[in-house]
Amino acid sequence: MDSSSYPVASFYIAGAMRMFVFRSSSRSVLIGNLVALLCISVLRAQSPASSASIPLPPPTKGESNSAVIHGVTVNDPYQWLEDGSSPDTRAWIAGQQQYTNSLLSSRPGMDQLRAATRKLVDIEEPHRVLYRSGRYFVEKKLAGQQAAGLYVREGVSGQDKLIIDGAGVSAEHTATVELLNVSADGKLMAYGVRQGGRDQLSIRFRDLTAGMDLAIDTLPEARYIYWALPMAPDRSAVYYIKFDDAGPRIYRHLFGHPVAEDTVLFGEQLGPEKLLSTSISPDGNYLVATVLHGASGATDLYLKDLRSSQPFQTVIAGIQSTFTGIVSGNKLYIETNWKAGHGQIFAAPLTAPDQAHWKVAIPEQKDAIIEAISVTSDRIIVNAMRNAHSELLVYTLDGKSEPAIALPGLGSVVTVDADPLSPQLCFSYSSFQTPNSFYSWHTGSAPQSISVPEVPAALRDVVVEQVWYPSTGGASVPMFLAHRRDIKPNGNLPVLLYGYGGFNWAQLPSFSAEEAVWIERGGVYAVANLRGGNEFGEAWHRAGELEQKQNSFDDFANAARWLVSHNYTRPERLAIQGLSNGGLLVTASITQHPELYGAIVGRYPLIDMIRYERFSIARWWTSEYGSVNDPDQFKILYAYSPYHHVVKGTHYPAVLLITGDGDTRVDPSHARKMTAMLQNATASGKPVLLLYDSKSGHSGVLSADAEVEQTANELEFLEWQLHISEPSK
Repeated sequence: MDSSSYPVASFYIAGAMRMFVFRSSSRSVLIGNLVALLCISVLRAQSPASSASIPLPPPTKGESNSAVIHGVTVNDPYQWLEDGSSPDTRAWIAGQQQYTNSLLSSRPGMDQLRAATRKLVDIEEPHRVLYRSGRYFVEKKLAGQQAAGLYVREGVSGQDKLIIDGAGVSAEHTATVELLNVSADGKLMAYGVRQGGRDQLSIRFRDLTAGMDLAIDTLPEARYIYWALPMAPDRSAVYYIKFDDAGPRIYRHLFGHPVAEDTVLFGEQLGPEKLLSTSISPDGNYLVATVLHGASGATDLYLKDLRSSQPFQTVIAGIQSTFTGIVSGNKLYIETNWKAGHGQIFAAPLTAPDQAHWKVAIPEQKDAIIEAISVTSDRIIVNAMRNAHSELLVYTLDGKSEPAIALPGLGSVVTVDADPLSPQLCFSYSSFQTPNSFYSWHTGSAPQSISVPEVPAALRDVVVEQVWYPSTGGASVPMFLAHRRDIKPNGNLPVLLYGYGGFNWAQLPSFSAEEAVWIERGGVYAVANLRGGNEFGEAWHRAGELEQKQNSFDDFANAARWLVSHNYTRPERLAIQGLSNGGLLVTASITQHPELYGAIVGRYPLIDMIRYERFSIARWWTSEYGSVNDPDQFKILYAYSPYHHVVKGTHYPAVLLITGDGDTRVDPSHARKMTAMLQNATASGKPVLLLYDSKSGHSGVLSADAEVEQTANELEFLEWQLHISEPSK
């Protein structure tokens, strides 16, 4: 019964990034390990005795492979690496992982990095909090534990009682549990079980009175919109969205009946290129369906009276804008960017929800961007952005403005869960210095702590500033800088620059153990708010998508130039980092401007923009990037596709790409192919490494040990390549 209206596309963007060290006993993997070890041993024997020299990577065969697309010959020498299950590819992966491990895992200083990382990983880490019928339901990892568990608490100050121990789901800590929803009366809990980092998960339902799962009602592993899991108030049914090859569908499952008997309520007319979300009214009488035309495209809105045999009624369709609906009382609230790039909210009667009967409830604001809305029993809460940080704005149900909810500082609110049957609201907050925390709020009160980890001592004296720099087309782009107070610009500081720039997704100040360790050890952490996100509304997003995608890359390059020109660093000590679409950003950056950077880290990166549509769910992204099937869009994609712009003999910076078989969102072949291409092209003598795991992926948090190991590997790579042992002042 989550009444938040976050865009469904947010599910397909970045997730947690955790990995295990890859191990396998298959014949092809063992052969690959032996080949890598032999190669490394021989090369070490041949290399000069210099700390700067590194062994060459295992050789990768290139094939003569090309295709003519819209009259252009496109070469693809490593297309054979797209087959992730072939013996040749598995042997290649094993060789690459052995090579990467040989260079990173036992370097001097790794033990100290692991210890520093563990201090910031082994803290309380809440993931979600729901309020239902006087109780708080909490998903969190306790300090010192490997995985998150699910808890219940009576009131704000009550003691947490364990419901499900996440560490007990898998003996090897390869599965995680996630809190999905709780019935209005607090007696039935829906939770997910995810294997590794897969987007897919299974959904289970626990009778909290009996303390047992309802075995007959378990939804088997599939790709679900798992946060859109509304339950009927009387616990008779649950509504869920499942994706298959035919497309997304809304199903109704009656509790106590086999899943095979579930009925499709909506979506049979939708193809696999569409996305879908749903929500239910507090009284259980109305179901809202939202259809998205791609992950960042327009949306259509539909409404059904569940008491009637009539089909879904069209609320709005066929307009190139986004619309999200929430039912409260006798009204449908519609959050949209239609004729309002910063967003506005309409209200319509349930008896006549079509556009002719809409009335503005909350108008567009000049300097604040509406990200999402939530509705309690008596208030509308708007999760808004102002100058790239979060605000929680409060309105009456009639749209009258009230004092905003006080936040601890300039940071980000990612999760907002309203109880539509009470005045209660739970929300998250984090910043560069503040680990993810959860608070409870209700009308007329100050926020109360539910799960608030202590700020690590090393981060209590961190300075955060926001600067603005010029970019192409006259744009002025903001960037956050975070560092210890005693760190001053001197032209030689180690700087880690992060960016994303896509899918209407803003990059706000938030906490991660990796960046916290980086800052603690004297580095500067920078986050550029590139065009393509929604930091300044839909126009900012449109300025970084489709034919204007190059603006995102230009903004990132200009952020790097600003850091150098303003005496923070030099290219040799500047690293860049990105995830998913951000992986596209950093690999495009080094193919366009290799001289600007000393190192890059690309997590689960999208890289081959000519063949990206062929894999997994990438067909949903054509509204953001375009399609190779369109001649004009092909020219745009080919102009910046990083894989196709690697030039042999170029002095590329050091590269670490991270992926794994568990990534069912961005196909891991992107990172495999780019690793091979760069290893065979670079003339800089700097390493090109692939950190690969058989289970990791976009979604899910694996064990604390795995997080420590991956984070320490990334930091060691950066410290090694940016020469952190050199004095910075």
